[in-house]
Amino acid sequence: MTESSTGAPGLLLHTREGRPYRFDPGALCLELLPTGGHARYTRYEVLHTPGDLVRWAGESRLPDGLSPTVSAQELARAHELRAALWSLTADRAHGRALSPSDLAVVNAVAAEPPLVPRIDPGSGALAMAPDATGTALLSTVARDAVELFTGPYADRIRECGADNCKLLFADTSRPGRRRWCAMEHCGNLHKVRAHRARRTPKEG
Repeated sequence: MTESSTGAPGLLLHTREGRPYRFDPGALCLELLPTGGHARYTRYEVLHTPGDLVRWAGESRLPDGLSPTVSAQELARAHELRAALWSLTADRAHGRALSPSDLAVVNAVAAEPPLVPRIDPGSGALAMAPDATGTALLSTVARDAVELFTGPYADRIRECGADNCKLLFADTSRPGRRRWCAMEHCGNLHKVRAHRARRTPKEG
């Protein structure tokens, strides 16, 4: 699991100005989305090589030490899975019907054998069996998506409330009132704008 010095889970992202902030999408499958995507999101692409997918696995909320062997074909499959997850998550967040073709992609990837969990002999912590493959990694991601879309947080899949932010997340907080991708990013920008608006004299 990727964590900050305070123990908070999530991915380390950067604003357009280069400032880092931590984004917790609430689920493993949603951690794949910020790596890029189709259509207008291709400019954010970071999964250019099989090694990039291996690096993503190490930065995700999966147990530390995972270093799967990934082929070019598995990288292409990761792009296909990510595109399907982008569409499904956005449709769910906006109350639209889920695409059967996108669901078919997720279900097909989930049908493959997943990563095998085990107890680490040295630390007693959760680990994954060695010799993992990209196919097993993607199957684990797809199975996480199946659990998310059919589980208790399916109705809490949301898009960031900022007008210019399209990050998607599952609100796993107890109150269920999360609005922003990250309070330290879009949440704070909203607070600043609201404060300025209150201080600006109304015309007329």
